[in-house]
Amino acid sequence: MSENHPTAEGTSGEAAQSTSADESAMRRPSGRPVHFEIQAADPQRALAFYSAVFGWTSEDWSEFAGAPYFGVTTGTGQGIDGAVLGRPGGSNPEVGGPVMGGVLTMGVDDFDATAARILAAGGTEALPKYALPGMAWQGYFHDTENNVFGVHQPDPDAA
Repeated sequence: MSENHPTAEGTSGEAAQSTSADESAMRRPSGRPVHFEIQAADPQRALAFYSAVFGWTSEDWSEFAGAPYFGVTTGTGQGIDGAVLGRPGGSNPEVGGPVMGGVLTMGVDDFDATAARILAAGGTEALPKYALPGMAWQGYFHDTENNVFGVHQPDPDAA
């Protein structure tokens, strides 16, 4: 029970509060990711990479941000959208160095086909494909800016 979801058997005698559908739609659960950012020494190159591999679209929001900043739409349905922006300091991390920030993992229907698109678009393998037994295939790659990201193909037969 929470203050937003009172029970019908309240002992205080107060009437149960109701929440309209509009109010519910405006609230966001605490802690739910709602936006991501990918840093890049060359934001246009990073946008071209993610567009070629995953079909993302972008919109230039640099005027609003005061610096190179491109909103990205990752698709429709479940998931989140984000942005590609200039990397503070200007240079990309070294391949093999520590991960600089969070790691995004993209759900895909075909790991191997996605891996081929990643390599064709200039990405490199960071950690080879491996089975999460009974659940999925997982692997990690570097984008053109040396950011690490994951690829996850659900497969209950993975072994």
